[in-house]
Amino acid sequence: MAWMQLRVFTRTPDFAEEILSSHGAQAVSFLDGADTPILEPLPGETPLWPDTVTVGWFMDTTDLAPAKAALLDAMPEGATLRMESALIEDQDWVRVWLENWPPQKFGASLWVVPTQKRAEVTDANATILLLDPGLAFGTGTHPTTALCLEWLSSADLKGKTVLDFGCGSGILAIAALLLGAERAVCVDIDPQALTATRNNAEANGVQARIATLLPAEFTPAAHDVVLANILANPLIQLSPLLAQCAKPQGALVMAGLLDHHADEVRAAYAESFRFDADVTREGWTRLSASRA
Repeated sequence: MAWMQLRVFTRTPDFAEEILSSHGAQAVSFLDGADTPILEPLPGETPLWPDTVTVGWFMDTTDLAPAKAALLDAMPEGATLRMESALIEDQDWVRVWLENWPPQKFGASLWVVPTQKRAEVTDANATILLLDPGLAFGTGTHPTTALCLEWLSSADLKGKTVLDFGCGSGILAIAALLLGAERAVCVDIDPQALTATRNNAEANGVQARIATLLPAEFTPAAHDVVLANILANPLIQLSPLLAQCAKPQGALVMAGLLDHHADEVRAAYAESFRFDADVTREGWTRLSASRA
């Protein structure tokens, strides 16, 4: 089956959504028209970009003329309103995703692999983390996640306890468990992230060694390794809590911060931690340290 897609470039995307829906759109979505990422919205929030494109999806037999006329008549841009339409052939989107995400290697032996591509990793010494697309952030493709996975792949985690604060898909905690950690606690503000973490933990056979908690359910306790792949401002605000959660000589690994935020984040933890050299990639920095 094919779909007719109508893109509307307007400064009032919510209004365009109403008009598209009232003229037969089977679905309406929003796209970023200017590559302005929105990182970590709070649960229940649906923030839009400064340049939002409203996209209506119609049955391929739909005449778009009435919807276009209504938009031209009602939208504040009037006759200058920009619209684009296209016929979109339906696809097996899971297959498309698989074709564009090969197994990824981190460090000497850690692999993050789509379930259907498990057989492609033939290294007998490989540690394989199975991960398929889902709603929660964290597949290993983003530089911040990759930097944390590389740190984990080189660490001695045998018998260690791990806290993953802002766990997303749970990829970091699950990797730590597969690499020898004894137990992991995952905390996230988004219930969907915790659901994804539990599902991914089960897929990798580590569900009995992982706990998932909302911040309100979390009781601070000391861990051997504290992971926090979140943004700079939350890292600074959470510094008293995260410092409390690291054992003496324990490790702290932080990512999700842009290079120019590294000094500010480091300063928030400097009293309690001895820092290693920064590691940067594509404008993002990983900070790692040990508790004094």
